[in-house]
Amino acid sequence: MTGKMKFLGLACLAGLVSALGFAPLGAWPLTILAFAALLWLLEGAASLRSALARGWWFGLGQFVLGLNWIATAFTYQAAMPAWLGWVAVVLLSLYLAIYPAVAAGLAWRWHGGNRIALVLLLAAAWILGEWLRATMFTGFPWNPAGVIWVGVGGVAALATWVGTYGLGAVTILAAGALFLLARRHWRSGAALAVPILIVSLLPYPLRVTEPAGPPRPLVRIVQPDIGQQDKWQPGFEQANFERFVRLSGTPGAEPRLLLWPESATPYYLAFDPEARRRIAALLGPNDLLLLGADEPILDDHGRSIAAYNSAFVLRPDGSLAGRYDKAHLVPYGEYLPMRPLLTAIGLSRLAPGDLDFRDGPGPRTLDLGPFGRAGLQICYEIVFSGETVDEAHRPDFLFNPSNDSWFGAWGPPQQLAQARLRAIEEGLPVIRATPTGISAVIAADGAVEQSLPLGAEGAIETRLPRAAAPTLFAGWGNLLPFGFALLLVAAAIAVRRKAR
Repeated sequence: MTGKMKFLGLACLAGLVSALGFAPLGAWPLTILAFAALLWLLEGAASLRSALARGWWFGLGQFVLGLNWIATAFTYQAAMPAWLGWVAVVLLSLYLAIYPAVAAGLAWRWHGGNRIALVLLLAAAWILGEWLRATMFTGFPWNPAGVIWVGVGGVAALATWVGTYGLGAVTILAAGALFLLARRHWRSGAALAVPILIVSLLPYPLRVTEPAGPPRPLVRIVQPDIGQQDKWQPGFEQANFERFVRLSGTPGAEPRLLLWPESATPYYLAFDPEARRRIAALLGPNDLLLLGADEPILDDHGRSIAAYNSAFVLRPDGSLAGRYDKAHLVPYGEYLPMRPLLTAIGLSRLAPGDLDFRDGPGPRTLDLGPFGRAGLQICYEIVFSGETVDEAHRPDFLFNPSNDSWFGAWGPPQQLAQARLRAIEEGLPVIRATPTGISAVIAADGAVEQSLPLGAEGAIETRLPRAAAPTLFAGWGNLLPFGFALLLVAAAIAVRRKAR
């Protein structure tokens, strides 16, 4: 093996190790160690091309392992062999690795041989790279580097000031501390390491305490444990509905907000009053039900030409009180780019059906009366930092109905971790309802108050957590991580000038 190939192999190995810090493993110190290895590899790069290659191989290793759940998703498409799922994981990773490569190239190009500047510039460039990954070609911001800090003392709280992408820069700075200490830059390494270490040992500082007063609204989350293989099978409709009814419980004297998962019913609710009345029969006179259902788009002849992935508010009388249409759709899952070509070669879609979904207008707040104001984010929309809340109508909580039943063992805990980051950033509780787990009640500080594990049937009945005051991020959004990036760049320039 040539020296060049050896270093590229080490970069890929470091990327694989970095993915161990993501859920469900949560070995976050290994992620920091892996990024320190990336800095060492970049320091030794002899050219811009070499730095780009090392960043790309690092990204490839991280995404191939971290996104392994996508391979499981392909097993639910009968027209595709199971091995094709791993082909999809690799192909997607080949593309996503471009963004770490860009970050690595920018840092190497401008660090001027200064190790401290290399650390600061990679942290700044990582913010840019992750934001681009979340934006380009509809975006895929899954597993940002900052998500490793969820649950690690007070570090995740920094997201209220610098957002998720800024928290990724904190990951690079922590790795930079190790890198600099290993290179005997004692003062600079300690200057980075000590503050992060102290914050990681502190409890979360912004816990929302419940003041005295009337009790918070009662919510009940239903997790029916209906797998993707049974969701659309003929003959399963009645059994699935009966499971939802049983888990929804019996109405009591106190009003309840029932929460069902994404695509909980196969009925087209806007066009089927009988189905609405049938479902509404399980509600008490003051209850409301939030549930997911597809909604067809009809042409002038009444034929379905597309659909929305929607969430509806259902009243006890069977009428609809509100609706949200999913805005961030999943390419190749909910719509098919180049459909005629890919259909011809058998790659029609991952999800059942022949119609593409269309995107909705974006974040919307629904007024649920005594239950407060709900912001809706369907399934993987919750992973888009800074794009989850209608800023003009701040909600009291975010509801994230999802269908994680085809995400394997790694996808659901990863999505839960990212939902916790949204709670921290916005200072809002997040309620997740999924068919097979992980359903959860997440407080405004990101703490999981209650949850149902993968593969479990059950329900959570609890009080709706209280929202915190709007955070700095809630007001400024992703301007904050870009401001943080500019500060890092300015610090790198100052370091280089001082070294001269």
